[in-house]
Amino acid sequence: MRRRTIREAFNAGETLVFGHRGAMAQAPMNTLAAFELARGQGAAGIELDLQLSRDGHLVVIHDDAVDATTDGVGAVAELTLAEIKRLDAGSWFSDSFAGEAVPTLDDVFDAFGGALLINIEIKSSRDSVDRMERQLAQCIGRHNMSERIIVSCFDPVVLRRVRGLMPTVMMGFLYQPDMPAAHYLPIKKLWHEARHPRHDMVDEGYMNWARAQGYIVNAWTVNDPQRAIALRDLGVNAIITDAPGHIISALKQC
Repeated sequence: MRRRTIREAFNAGETLVFGHRGAMAQAPMNTLAAFELARGQGAAGIELDLQLSRDGHLVVIHDDAVDATTDGVGAVAELTLAEIKRLDAGSWFSDSFAGEAVPTLDDVFDAFGGALLINIEIKSSRDSVDRMERQLAQCIGRHNMSERIIVSCFDPVVLRRVRGLMPTVMMGFLYQPDMPAAHYLPIKKLWHEARHPRHDMVDEGYMNWARAQGYIVNAWTVNDPQRAIALRDLGVNAIITDAPGHIISALKQC
């Protein structure tokens, strides 16, 4: 059975729910356990954060350092994949998740590529992103995932470089109200399919503008059910939330 592409999903007229770093309200963020929980709760997709290890592997972790979400210390960019894989990425959240590992993007694609749409947020700096682009392109190709993902980033320069290497992969520009005006200049020169605004930026005027520009709108991070309902009624394409089951339940009831 043919899998629905991410373009088809965004354009189907329904508001999709993506688990922010998985179902991170109930499981350790950016772990296979959190992604599995999001799938079990009915999420259409997951959002995850991507960093590059010292030896050039794509690892799924939010912070530049491993200190906050593992039992280790140090910068992700200064640790090898083997060193990162030895870390416990679950106990900080709950003893019931003890031994949960930091996954690679390959791990995520292997486990969920056929079941979930995936929003990949690039977190690494511009200094490392050139290596990351190439590793990401190869990983996407190995798993035949080019039509099942969207790549997002707050840095428009990074998105421009990604576009150059992966011209057919969907891209979303992440932003929030306090970003300086100069930050937007590079994105005006780059076609990208989606805007990823912080949810409080979205109102009827915003949606009218986005539709006129031809943008898909994926709003983050939405944990209040009433706000999720309002965003759906405004016509956003996707809601990114820490608690996908909670938001999905609210959307079904109204």
